[in-house]
Amino acid sequence: MAPSSDVNHLSHPCIYGDYISPRSERKSGFMKWLSKLFRGGSNRGRGGRHLHEPAEESIVWGAPSRALDDRARAQKEKEDLGHAMALSSAEDLKRPNARQGYSWGEDTEDDYSKAPMDTLSSSAHPPFAPTPFYPHEYRRICGGCNQEIMYGNCLGCMDTYFHPNCFRCHSCRYPITEREFSLSGKHPYHKSCFKELTHPKCEVCFQFIPINAAGLIEYRCHPFWSQKYCPSHEYDNTARCCSCERLEPLNIKYYRLEDGRSLCLECMESAIMDTGDCQPLYHSIRDYYEGMQMRIDQQIPMLLVEREALNEAIVGEKNGFLHLPETRGLCLSEEQTVTSIHRRPRIGGHRLIGMRTQPQKLIRKCEVTAILVLYGLPRLLTGAILAHELMHGWLRLKGYRNLNPEVEEGICQVLSYMWLESEVMPSFQSMPSTSTASASSSSSSSSKKGAKSHVENKLGEFFKNQIVNDSSPAYGGGFRAANEAVNKYGLRRTLDHIHLTGFFPV
Repeated sequence: MAPSSDVNHLSHPCIYGDYISPRSERKSGFMKWLSKLFRGGSNRGRGGRHLHEPAEESIVWGAPSRALDDRARAQKEKEDLGHAMALSSAEDLKRPNARQGYSWGEDTEDDYSKAPMDTLSSSAHPPFAPTPFYPHEYRRICGGCNQEIMYGNCLGCMDTYFHPNCFRCHSCRYPITEREFSLSGKHPYHKSCFKELTHPKCEVCFQFIPINAAGLIEYRCHPFWSQKYCPSHEYDNTARCCSCERLEPLNIKYYRLEDGRSLCLECMESAIMDTGDCQPLYHSIRDYYEGMQMRIDQQIPMLLVEREALNEAIVGEKNGFLHLPETRGLCLSEEQTVTSIHRRPRIGGHRLIGMRTQPQKLIRKCEVTAILVLYGLPRLLTGAILAHELMHGWLRLKGYRNLNPEVEEGICQVLSYMWLESEVMPSFQSMPSTSTASASSSSSSSSKKGAKSHVENKLGEFFKNQIVNDSSPAYGGGFRAANEAVNKYGLRRTLDHIHLTGFFPV
């Protein structure tokens, strides 16, 4: 891309003109000589004497043999001069005319030799003066081809001259023929080419992002994916992926879930759609906890549910802090009847249809009744939600009572982040390892899972970034305080301090 600094938009930048070469000067001298010759010839034809001094423009005549009328003489000289000019014009018509615009005039040495010399005395010689010498600094050198501009039209721009065909756009390499162009540094551009290079385009509608009332280019940009889009797409019902938050581009169709959410193609690749599909992932996260010496003895039911069923369960739950604007997981402690997804939907076009659900009565056998997770999310996001909710269950089963939201949600987010860190193998670590225990559990869990695609690893990095940069006081502020304590004292000592005091160690 061309540099955006030092950009000028020039109007009428070029000087268009006909360059006059030294040959034209020689032609002008020849016409003066021809005119003087005909004037002298007409006088001799009337019996006048020869020239005494044929010097420059002044011609001295001897006394005439007989008196002539002054007016008749002047008229005759005028007719002779017109005859000479007509002969010269006739010779010019034999050569191709130079058209106006960008075409070239062509002058050759033969043109000068074809002057009307046959009608003159053989003793007369045309006064061809030697070709004048022009110093190099007075010659016009084309700034495009570095050749001398000999004749024809030329452009004067950027403190130099160009053949019209050599003044070209730095982007498309075609000649610039418009009266306005853009200049960036020392490089000229068509205005359209320069706009294509520098003016941002919306990655949703693929149009140039409009200029606002203040004359500025205003757009929105996702902080992780760097997706640039027009501000209007935030309220014009453009679909947004419920997992990665990217807007639906005009040339790609997102999948529509039955509860109204949208899912992009990349998130759809690893999406978990029903409770049966989620069971292996749920058991692997329980094993992850056991590897960190945090075994969960109770068999806590886990169900995948629709958004409506999750919202109904939230209304019936007395305890817990909700993460707005949308909660995607819940650790239940009350007895409820929940509608879970029994069979995954099938794909019909770009919609998921045919999903089967069944109501399920949840009976409280311990401090935790069940764990509910929103269906249709990618594997890594579903696992991060499960790791978070399992930590809620572990705290309740181990007697951690009446914790404030910042402490409880913060330490649960730390466990969710640690699990994601063990699953994603990025080229760089955005944060240091949260605990020494995660290293051993990571090696054991990594041996059980296969290699992930670049797309899934990128999604994992996004979910980690969401946890780190969450702006809410409980989830974001709580995570940063908990993570600082765990990095300083370790996970086990931090949990023991929370159990005794209800706060993070400082």
